[in-house]
Amino acid sequence: MKPVECEFESEALAAALQSRWPEHVDPLLRAHVAACATCSDVIVVAGAIDAARQEMSKRVAVADSGRVWWMAQLRARREAAEAAGRPIAAVQAIAFACAVGLLGACLAAASTWFQSALGWIGSSVAGVDIEAWLPSASVLLAEHGALVLAMAAVIFLLPAAVYLAVGRD
Repeated sequence: MKPVECEFESEALAAALQSRWPEHVDPLLRAHVAACATCSDVIVVAGAIDAARQEMSKRVAVADSGRVWWMAQLRARREAAEAAGRPIAAVQAIAFACAVGLLGACLAAASTWFQSALGWIGSSVAGVDIEAWLPSASVLLAEHGALVLAMAAVIFLLPAAVYLAVGRD
């Protein structure tokens, strides 16, 4: 098998990649490429690669280094601020939970209907008839349903809010 090499192959490749083909090359090289199958294939392939490179370079917009550095600095500052804010958010959530607990304790200490509701629950667990307790509980819920619903929402939604605030990594 005959090796497929030509001594002018590198010159033809350089001319095609430097966009000198065919106008700015030696007429002897043009005549050789017209006669040599290897060099003509090199010119065709290199021309296609060069055309694709020029096409892609028209569409690509490379930002200058100053802008890239500035955007990296802004991103680093933003990430540092977010990292510093996570413990603060957790402390705020804990403080809010403590405030809600304190509000509930104050409400329980100052409200006679709340104390009576707790007495009904305690006595029903101790063996008092549930059927006698149920109408009183329904009256209590009818009178103070919005407050009970709000307290239940705080009790159930607060842990979810703390989880979402702290768990954003």
